[in-house]
Amino acid sequence: MKNSNYEYDPMQVEQMGNGARQVLTGIIVGGIIGATAMLFLAPRSGDEMRSEVLDKASDLRDRTAEAVKDTVSQAVSKAGHLRGDVKGKARDMKHLGQDMLVEKLDRAMEAVEAAKKAIQDL
Repeated sequence: MKNSNYEYDPMQVEQMGNGARQVLTGIIVGGIIGATAMLFLAPRSGDEMRSEVLDKASDLRDRTAEAVKDTVSQAVSKAGHLRGDVKGKARDMKHLGQDMLVEKLDRAMEAVEAAKKAIQDL
């Protein structure tokens, strides 16, 4: 049986994300171009076409604003989680450093006591 645990390099993950982003951008741009071509090539009167273009532009503006709002919300949420993780790790490292300092001070005190005893025995 093969082991299905894969470890990805952060650069590989970033490149995969960039490829997906490019595909999504291509789909959106192609959709906009196709919709625009359909509007201008459809047999309609000028007033109908202008009205429909304005409606579609308004709809597109609303959807874009919603997408931007969602993206900003997700970014703020991820930043908050990262900030919490970093603070927790910093706190853990601080405690570890304090524990090591206490241990070293205890050893130094033991060495001082041993030296005092050795001096008194002379």
